Amino acid sequence: MAGSAVIEEQKFSLQEVLDTFKLCLSENQDVYVEHYVAGWRGLVKFMNSLGNVFTFISKDAVNKIQILVNFLNGENGSHYVTIQSMVKYELDNQLVDLDKRGSHPESGSRTLLRLHRALRWLELFLERLRTSTEDSKTSVMCADAYNESLSQHHPWVIRKAAGMAFCVLPGRPTFFEVMNVGGAEKVVDMLGDAVPMISKVYQITEDLYSQNNLLELP
Repeated sequence: MAGSAVIEEQKFSLQEVLDTFKLCLSENQDVYVEHYVAGWRGLVKFMNSLGNVFTFISKDAVNKIQILVNFLNGENGSHYVTIQSMVKYELDNQLVDLDKRGSHPESGSRTLLRLHRALRWLELFLERLRTSTEDSKTSVMCADAYNESLSQHHPWVIRKAAGMAFCVLPGRPTFFEVMNVGGAEKVVDMLGDAVPMISKVYQITEDLYSQNNLLELP
């Protein structure tokens, strides 16, 4: 029974991701770090449920999630409740590596930026899945989404490995199956709710980082 409980825990649920990203935003449109991280845990399950194809991203995401959780649970955790409060606190206290000296390689702001960039790729890919047809190639959709977003932040070696990984992606029915929602129509409907929520959280974060000149943190 314990084994099946573990398997169940690791099972991806699109509904869970939708619910979590809905919780991300406060009334003032601040982004709660706790729910952002929880949403990312769900997205990691999504990537892992498709085998080892996305390991190069999911492993890094797990590492970044843990760093943010440590900040949230740390002595200054009250400053890390929202992305907005985190950025303000770290900038006010010179805890962000703005001058490329490597003095704060794991600041919360830098760590979240890495997840933020990957979130854009997943948002674009999920939207392509939503609007795709049965015979659409997931490898092409995923590669196009990657090239539009995350690839520009990766060195050539990783871009090459990613291109090869995408070539062996399963077909659209497999992706829809791992969503654990039901038939294709239900998946498309739920993606229609989930993608805009992810997009909204992404855009609020993007605007915040842009206003504070943090989008190119080393």
